[in-house]
Amino acid sequence: MQEQAADPAKAQERKRNIGRWKLFAVLMVCAAPLILSYLTYYVIKPGGRTNYGTLIDPRTRPIPAMASTTLDGRPARLEDHAGKWIMLKVGSGECLEACQKQLFSMRQWRLMQGKNMDRVERVWLVTDDKPLDTMTIRQYDEMHMLRAPQDVVSKWLPAEKGTQPADHIYLIDPLGNLMMRFPADPDPRKVYKDIAKLLKASAIG
Repeated sequence: MQEQAADPAKAQERKRNIGRWKLFAVLMVCAAPLILSYLTYYVIKPGGRTNYGTLIDPRTRPIPAMASTTLDGRPARLEDHAGKWIMLKVGSGECLEACQKQLFSMRQWRLMQGKNMDRVERVWLVTDDKPLDTMTIRQYDEMHMLRAPQDVVSKWLPAEKGTQPADHIYLIDPLGNLMMRFPADPDPRKVYKDIAKLLKASAIG
């Protein structure tokens, strides 16, 4: 009788184990594209492959919590745009020549991705209270513009020696992790190629 009572318990345990393995297999299938894309960039490094932008370990640079808002003061978060690749610019609302050049370049890099352009979002984190020029807002109305605290942004974004975060364009992966920093005053064609290679290597975003 005791042996018969034990059999249903063992059968139930086997069912639970099989269920766990099935769930694990499903999770691995879902995660495979992300794992492969990161293996491509961080582990498997073909001899002929070079990156123009500086790769950043995404495990150490997730989007930080910050009190960001839309330009009209409504709460809004950078991570709300996760799920796509994010080209990120930061800096003052006083957008002078260098700033205007960054905004134009970001728009062109996205357009140059062709059928993949919808996988890329553009975000400008405005790190002060200066008003934005109305013409600039209209010209780049498809760019997400958020006001964010400068101290948090500066601590999060690494800059090249002798520069500041406002001098660079950054790339955030679809999981919300900082992945790449482009040089100040970059070569437009090389930036385009870096982004195109990332989109091609990754099945996410």
